[in-house]
Amino acid sequence: MLYDLKEGSVRLGGAETNWISFGKGTRDLVMIPGLVLGLKGLRGSGASLALSYRLFAKDRRVWFFDHPDPLPEHVTVKELADDLAAAMRAVGVERAEVLGVSQGGMIAQYLALDHPEAVSALVLAVTLCRNNPVAEDCIRRWSARARAGEMGALMRDVMESMYSEAYIRRYRFLFPLLGASVRSADPQRFLTLAEACLSCDTAGRLGGIRCPTLVVGGERDRVVTAAASRELAAGIGCALHMYPDYGHAAYDEAKDFNRLVYHFFKSHGEDKTT
Repeated sequence: MLYDLKEGSVRLGGAETNWISFGKGTRDLVMIPGLVLGLKGLRGSGASLALSYRLFAKDRRVWFFDHPDPLPEHVTVKELADDLAAAMRAVGVERAEVLGVSQGGMIAQYLALDHPEAVSALVLAVTLCRNNPVAEDCIRRWSARARAGEMGALMRDVMESMYSEAYIRRYRFLFPLLGASVRSADPQRFLTLAEACLSCDTAGRLGGIRCPTLVVGGERDRVVTAAASRELAAGIGCALHMYPDYGHAAYDEAKDFNRLVYHFFKSHGEDKTT
């Protein structure tokens, strides 16, 4: 089986949480994706995730956890972090390296603050510790698209906001296919998760993140802004890596992103056998 790929689910408090894991090794790595996950969820995406993150699979067990189904109507990112911690415990992941991207980075901050025993090292990519007008405008604009059922227009807006102009020129012909891929997605689930983004505010608590941490940002980020990455790193007092030519999708466009994260965890993570 590809990279020892497994998919399953756990039931906690009346809700079901799907998970995907792959790879072998002495370390667990939990990856927390961003808001667009709310359009489709994880089910059936194991093979593509294993291929995308195969660098980590050689010496780690990599985990992805979906958000609970059903979601509470007004869930917060803090509550999503609590749900994630419970799901990790349920599958036997007691302590892990954690990579959080965008909304996943918001969740990862609360995980490290409220469940510090669960996080050995942390990478926070293209995310924020508190909202700003640029991020709020994106969330409200995307929410309006979803509320109107304009899923294709939503995906086009997301892509144009996240990716560099060069990437958009190269792949614009695929936008109609992306829209079609989410046509049957649940808009309400996306709306609930989008609203959750607006609940993030760890600015006054960042000094409580004690594990080794790296913040990664994009100088051309039109979703959370480059300033948000700098504020986050300064508040934690940790290393910061900024990509000068990329925006919010730096984690996808930068060819060295996975290597950057891998080497950080290799240097700062904890082997479960020690």
